[in-house]
Amino acid sequence: MNIAIVGTGYVGLVSGACFADTGANVTCVDVDEKKVESLKNGEIPIYEPGLEALVIKNVNAGRLKFTSKLEDVLNNQQIVFSAVGTPPDEDGSADLKYVLQVAKTIGEHLQKYIVVVTKSTVPVGTANKVKDTIQRELDKRGVDVPFDIASNPEFLKEGNAIKDFMSPDRVVVGVESDKAKKLLTKLYKPFLINNFRVIFMDIPSAEMTKYAANSMLATRISFMNDIANLCELVGADVNMVRAGIGSDTRIGRKFLYAGCGYGGSCFPKDVKALIHTADKKGYSMEVLKAVERVNERQKSILFEKLQKSFGDTSLCGKTVALWGLSFKPETDDMRESTALVVIDKLLSHGVHVRAYDPVAMNECRRRLGDQVVYCRDMYDAVLNADALLLLTEWKEFRLPSWEVIHKAMNRPLVIDGRNIFDMEELLECGFEYHCIGK
Repeated sequence: MNIAIVGTGYVGLVSGACFADTGANVTCVDVDEKKVESLKNGEIPIYEPGLEALVIKNVNAGRLKFTSKLEDVLNNQQIVFSAVGTPPDEDGSADLKYVLQVAKTIGEHLQKYIVVVTKSTVPVGTANKVKDTIQRELDKRGVDVPFDIASNPEFLKEGNAIKDFMSPDRVVVGVESDKAKKLLTKLYKPFLINNFRVIFMDIPSAEMTKYAANSMLATRISFMNDIANLCELVGADVNMVRAGIGSDTRIGRKFLYAGCGYGGSCFPKDVKALIHTADKKGYSMEVLKAVERVNERQKSILFEKLQKSFGDTSLCGKTVALWGLSFKPETDDMRESTALVVIDKLLSHGVHVRAYDPVAMNECRRRLGDQVVYCRDMYDAVLNADALLLLTEWKEFRLPSWEVIHKAMNRPLVIDGRNIFDMEELLECGFEYHCIGK
C-alpha cells in the first residue's frame, strides 16, 4: 500500500516508520524543509528508544521517504494520515489550524479517491471540518473527486511507542463508509495478525475515545495523588493502599502510583480540551476540573516539602540537586513536566539548581538556558547540595551509591517524588528522607 503521513513529530514519525516496517510504502511529509533533509540523512529530531534504527532501516530499504511537498505525492497514495500538531490555545481548546491547512492542501490538489485519516488528537467534530474544508476546495476547482474521512487516534506511550504501535491492545478507527473500512483493515492487519482487534465505530465516537482514555488515566493519577496526600495526614502508607485497591479486578493496578504530578504532551492538553469542549456545550466536567486542579497542586508538593524541611531557614543561597527533567523516563519531552514548575519555584527563591537527566539536558537548556547548572551525571549533581529532589524515575537512579552521595552533599536530605527509594535503607545511611503518601 502507498500511504502518506503529514507531520513528522512524535506520532507521525513513529507511525511512518512502523507502517514502513510492515511493508507499506510510506512518504512522510513536513513543511520544515530543514527537518526533512535531516530525516533523509538519518537524523532523528526526537528521542524514542529504537526509533532511529527503525527509520534508518526503512529508509535504506526504500520503504520510507521524506518530502516537504504533499501536493507532489498526494495522488500516488491510497491513504493520507494527518498527524500534525494540535497545540492548546489559551482557553484550553485544541488549535486546528495545521489540521485544516492539511485538508486545504488536499482539496487543492486531489485528483483521485483517497481516504483522509485524522491521526492527531482532535476534538469531536473535527472530521466534519476536515471534510468540509476539502470539499470546499474541490468545489472551487469545479471538480468532483470522491474521498472518505476517517479518525484513527493514537495510543502511544512515549518511551514505549514502537512496541505500542507494533503490538497494540486495540486500534480504534472511526469510518463513514465500507470502502474506507476495507482499506484501513488491510493496512492494520499485519500489526494484529495474531490478535486481530480493530475496533470500528463512527467518527465522533473515535474522536471522543482518545480524550476519554487519556482523561480516565489522568483521573486515576490525580485520585491517587489526592489519596497519597491524605495518607500523610492520617499516618497511612499509600503504597499499601495501592496494593490493596489495585488487587480489586474492577480497579486494577495500572496508573495507581502516587507521585509529583503528570505532564507530557497528552494528558494535560487532552484534559483541558475535553473540559473546553464540554464548556462550549454548556456542560461542566466537574471531575476533570478537579483532576486538573489536583495535578497542578501536586507539581508544587516537592517544593513545599523542601520548604518544610528547612523550617524557618531561608532557601536563598542553598543548592538543590534535581534528578530527572523529562516528564517521564525514556523520553526527552519536558512539556508540562513537574521539573519546570519545581525549577521555577527554586529559582524564584534564590536557590542554585544542579540538574541531571539522561537524555533531556539539551531540551532543558533550550527552554531555560543557563539558569541551572547541567551536570555530567547524578553524582556530579549532588556535589555540595543541600537537598536532592527525584523528579523522574529513570532506571539508572534506582540503585545509587548512597554512601558516595552522603559524603558529597552538604545536607543528606532526599525528597523522592516518585517513591522509588527504600526509606529504611536511606534512614540507615543517615539521610533525612521524604516521599509521597507516607
